[in-house]
Amino acid sequence: MPSDQSRPQGAYLRPVPTTGSTPVLGYSLAAAFPDIDLAKLPYSVRILAENVLRNLGVNGISQDDLSALIHWQPDQTQPIEVSYHPARVLMQDYTGIPTLVDIATLRNDMADAGGDPRGVNPQIPVDLVIDHSLVVDFSGRPDALIGNMDLEFSRNAERFRLAKWAQKTFDNVRVVPPGKGILHQVNIEHIATVVRTSETARGVVAYPDTMVGTDSHSTMVNGLGVLGWGVGGIEAEAAMMGLPLVTPLGRVVGVRLNGKLRPGVTATDLVLTLTQKLRAAGVVGAMVEFCGPALDELPVADRATIANMGPEYGSTCVLFPIDAATTAYLSLTGRGDEQVALVEAYARFQGLWRDANSVEPTYSALVTLDLSEVEPCVAGPSKPHQRVPLGEVAAQHGDKPIAPAEVRFEDGAVVIAAITSCTNTSNPAVMIAAGLLARNAVRRGMTSRPWVKTSLTPGSRAVGAYLASAGLLEPMEKLGFGIAGYGCATCGGNSGPLDPAIEAAIRDRKLHVCSALSGNRNFEARIHLLVRGNYLMSPPLVVAYAIAGHMGIDLTRDAIGVDADGKPVFLSEIWPDAAEVQEIVARHVTPAAFATGYADVFKGEDAWETLSPPLSELFPWDDGSTYIRRPPYAELKRADDAPADIRSARALLMLGDGITTDHISPAGAIAAGTPAAKYLQDHGVAGIDFNAYGSRRSNHEVMVRGTFANTRLRNELVPGIEGGYTKVFGDQAPSSVFEAAERYRAAGVPVVVIAGKDYGAGSSRDWAAKGTRLLGVGAVIAESFERIHRANLANLGVLPLQFLPGQSRLTLGLEGNETFDIDTSSAAPGGTVTVTMHRADGRTEQFQCRCRLDTASEVEVWQRGGMFPFVLDRLIHQEETTA
Repeated sequence: MPSDQSRPQGAYLRPVPTTGSTPVLGYSLAAAFPDIDLAKLPYSVRILAENVLRNLGVNGISQDDLSALIHWQPDQTQPIEVSYHPARVLMQDYTGIPTLVDIATLRNDMADAGGDPRGVNPQIPVDLVIDHSLVVDFSGRPDALIGNMDLEFSRNAERFRLAKWAQKTFDNVRVVPPGKGILHQVNIEHIATVVRTSETARGVVAYPDTMVGTDSHSTMVNGLGVLGWGVGGIEAEAAMMGLPLVTPLGRVVGVRLNGKLRPGVTATDLVLTLTQKLRAAGVVGAMVEFCGPALDELPVADRATIANMGPEYGSTCVLFPIDAATTAYLSLTGRGDEQVALVEAYARFQGLWRDANSVEPTYSALVTLDLSEVEPCVAGPSKPHQRVPLGEVAAQHGDKPIAPAEVRFEDGAVVIAAITSCTNTSNPAVMIAAGLLARNAVRRGMTSRPWVKTSLTPGSRAVGAYLASAGLLEPMEKLGFGIAGYGCATCGGNSGPLDPAIEAAIRDRKLHVCSALSGNRNFEARIHLLVRGNYLMSPPLVVAYAIAGHMGIDLTRDAIGVDADGKPVFLSEIWPDAAEVQEIVARHVTPAAFATGYADVFKGEDAWETLSPPLSELFPWDDGSTYIRRPPYAELKRADDAPADIRSARALLMLGDGITTDHISPAGAIAAGTPAAKYLQDHGVAGIDFNAYGSRRSNHEVMVRGTFANTRLRNELVPGIEGGYTKVFGDQAPSSVFEAAERYRAAGVPVVVIAGKDYGAGSSRDWAAKGTRLLGVGAVIAESFERIHRANLANLGVLPLQFLPGQSRLTLGLEGNETFDIDTSSAAPGGTVTVTMHRADGRTEQFQCRCRLDTASEVEVWQRGGMFPFVLDRLIHQEETTA
């Protein structure tokens, strides 16, 4: 390739052999690198290479950058810094509306700096799907859907009005209104194109559809062959502004699938098995790709279920290559013949097409799984990778069989049974199976247990269309699984209240009750504050546990209930036949169902259409609002872009392993008595109107008070106490984390957080990092980090440090009464940072930490005080240089 730093200017553009009337060009990797065996490169590396080739000369991308990427090696020891320009951004409202608030704030800051605020605009397409604010207040009744939507609008009208203002004011922003579905399911069924085209001076240019999403499960689109992953809102904002996301490319792990699932084993069983296997294989931060002969018969719906759970085993992406299953799915979901033909033509042109004769790429490591070995299972009680074979679940809740007549509302009782989440409601086979199991149970006169709150919240309207067409909604409704809304609901922590008598009994009797859900996350206190055991499972198993009413019933051996004649009924008697499932899927899951479901996806209900957004170019902030406040992130800019060393810092919290972003920044109900609740009460908000933390994310005053406020948090500085508490050094009594941080701030004492392994697992929510920064935390020292949260900390100006192997808070004997000096001058990718520890008895010790600012770009952003001041400075500079 030429050595000059200019853009290729069409040197590697080649005709794509399409059948359409308009000629289409594409940037050809084969033309650019005729001596490279591209077929041996992982598909994800090829897609990234095309992205860099097409953007040569943009944002300083050079030929050297492309050469380094195309020469990726399976045993790559040093990650390659890839300047990735995603084609688009996908957002849900809990993270997306705060992101739009940040962009609106950037406009204000540009105006304050004397610039033109209209220059602050997304440069690439942005889709916001409002799906997270649905709460299951009503369920198991005919008016549940209408009742829940009415409450959703009454609680969130102010947030929705801002979303409509952003759609009207910003370029390139589309909004899918409430009640249409879940972003990832809407993405694979409607928004994603797999191959995109753009009009250029040289003609129509085709290129891969790539994206990032402000939700960790954005990897779901990988099942369709689209490369993308979850990021925090701060990174999404940078992408919107046209900046590259500098992505470290190291290991690419292949997963070879052989064989075929046995009858009665579902895609959910498969994904829970893979989640456990890949978590154990250590793929955190790696890119994962699927290969093997099983792909020849694995439909996109199953692939999407697998890809959705990527964050639960920690990989960056979970890519399935483009093949005949991809184009079949695009046709099924109504993408149009011309688009489907373009996808195949371009994939073949670019070497992205897979079939049975394709060469298997060379991977850094290879994990294999024979699908015939997968067995029915669930995952729980508090982590998605805690797989439990179905026949072993009951042993967690008793040591003897339970007959249906012996089932009581007691420890182990199921109080929530929710068919929820895009993970499974996007998969017609498991949804039809749930409907058939309900039909079979109703025919036998069976019902759900009275203490079980049942709900069905599909990820798209198409699901409701095909369940109704198949005649399966009616039996589901008879068991309490009528449609309660189209959104994330229970999976995202919005399960809503239980019956007051049930809640009172749980508290008074201190019961250890459970939930059964078809979701993707079951972290502590996520599903419901009173529910301690949460189990992920397939939709038909959710129905079965609603009938059983207790996790102590062995569904593989015990009767799950009795029929109308009092005769015991076993799960095997009502489990749907695999052939019937496939026959109904073929007959009712049709292009017509998807056409019906997406006919007016961008048009809302009357309550949405009548919302009047502000008319101004700058958003009119209301200081009295408890939902939306102008955030202070631009004020975090460091003087002279030179971070000072951290001196005499105290540990604000000392935490164990597996601290999730739910622990750090809860999304669900705001508990009475917490600092966030007190703030709302002081501002005239009644307890019944607190809403969820997720809905309050555009008010930093609420959210900083909610940081580390999870009711199941265990802070080693206050042993024996659960919840958002810590201890200020010198105090005897505990205080809230927020109060302690404020006292340290007032005294001029820096604070750090110390933690164990897998810190920041779970959701992509950048509020876990925003709240950490606003509490005044300068550094987090952990044994290991999950990918997204580590990046979010860096992008908020918090220094992520990792104990060296063999070191931890335990081996160092930390007690929480130490002070810490951190020399930040050596903060660099792969570098070590010296921490000096001063013990209470006067001893001084030093230990080394690995700096987890993983790229030069992250170092620069951290030095500026975070992505927000970094982007603002760049926008101001661009305007000055082009004036």
